[in-house]
Amino acid sequence: MSDFLDQCRQLLGASHILSTPGDMAGYLTDWRARLTGKALAVLSPADTEQVAAIVRLCQQHQIPIVPQGGNTGLVLGSIPDQSGTAVVLSLRRLNRIRAIDPVNNTITVEAGCLLAHIQHAAQDANRLFPLSLAAEGSCTIGGNLSTNAGGTAVLRYGNTRELCLGLEVVTAQGEIWNGLRGLRKDNTGYDLRDLYIGAEGTLGIITGAVLKLFPRPAAELTAMAAMATPQDALRLLTLAQAHCGAALTGFELLSDDCLTLVTRHFPKMQRPFPDHYPQYVLLELSDSESTEHAAAMLEAVITSALEQQIIADAVVAASIAQSQALWKIREHIPLAQAAEGKNIKHDIALPISCIADFIAITDQQLQAQFPGCRMVTFGHLGDGNLHYNVAPPIGVAADDFIAAQSAVNRVVHDSVEQFQGSISAEHGLGALKRDEIRRYKSAVEINLMQAIKRALDPHNLMNPGKVV
Repeated sequence: MSDFLDQCRQLLGASHILSTPGDMAGYLTDWRARLTGKALAVLSPADTEQVAAIVRLCQQHQIPIVPQGGNTGLVLGSIPDQSGTAVVLSLRRLNRIRAIDPVNNTITVEAGCLLAHIQHAAQDANRLFPLSLAAEGSCTIGGNLSTNAGGTAVLRYGNTRELCLGLEVVTAQGEIWNGLRGLRKDNTGYDLRDLYIGAEGTLGIITGAVLKLFPRPAAELTAMAAMATPQDALRLLTLAQAHCGAALTGFELLSDDCLTLVTRHFPKMQRPFPDHYPQYVLLELSDSESTEHAAAMLEAVITSALEQQIIADAVVAASIAQSQALWKIREHIPLAQAAEGKNIKHDIALPISCIADFIAITDQQLQAQFPGCRMVTFGHLGDGNLHYNVAPPIGVAADDFIAAQSAVNRVVHDSVEQFQGSISAEHGLGALKRDEIRRYKSAVEINLMQAIKRALDPHNLMNPGKVV
């Protein structure tokens, strides 16, 4: 392997190759600190041509490649295995905004751009890039594309897939496919773009993208409503959609356990209501007309919801600071969970109409098998994506409860299957759910995925052990 690393040093420069355990440590452990892998080296190319050259070298020496962006993934998709034979290919140096076209409403970026950097670049051009995640200050757009990330604005704007018009990809053979076309209509054969989006680096390496931009809204208003049940939240969603249409940008469900965790571990954050309620909804309107128009829509929704006894109370943010405070509660739920200790996470998708029944039935099944377990349920109710997390009962050691993860997963995932849902909504499969997905996909579907993998990566060097 010394010959391979010497060639890498000649190509990238010695300072962009890490090979000691101490130097590589930050690239080998996942964000939740559950797994630490091993690697031959961490390579940091500066541009697409260097990525292609590295891939060709890896093909020549038959060395597996694990692409990595911000290393904020939750399913072990960007962490190498324990063999130590793979290289981690960090794309953080590919961080340029290549072009902004405000007339075509597109921005062309490199894969290592931080999501927040793209948001700010769009804002400077008086445009909006609507993808918004709690990790936007550290996640990269390449990782977002590789997992087809969702976030809080999917209800109006769609997942990352819907926000991407074209890609630049280094194939498993080290060739560069330049598909950076800012076209909304291009019916000229198979959609290669959609093959690579959501593939988690198992088919090739995304190095650039053309993304959609939107006019900036004239007004954004945020409110939080309190209610008794998830069924009431669904009734509120139907009501809000009827009153607001496309102006309804975000619709997030939070259980009272979520607020309790956040205020316990972040005491400077205040509860929005003096009383406790079982469920809350955080909703946001983005209006193209005016603040007054948005406020009238929001007032109509809240008034009608109170009159119909769908909600028990509501607060409307009267300033940007108050709006940010409400969203910070939502964004700090994963951080509060981490501070509370280990828990068993589920990123699931369900038909929106089934969510209330799923929560009621699955909560009951889990309590029957694991009495006292705590349900930390939150997520993007407007698009059917729940983060359905299970924390240990009070007094039970976290490690003892985590030992039952397979049994907990079986209850949750079998229930998801019963409601015709998906066991991964926006986090991907990675290594964590690679085997689990075989229980829920048909043999035909698995065989088709494997056939695509063999066709594009016949030597299985692109992020092996992930997805399929």
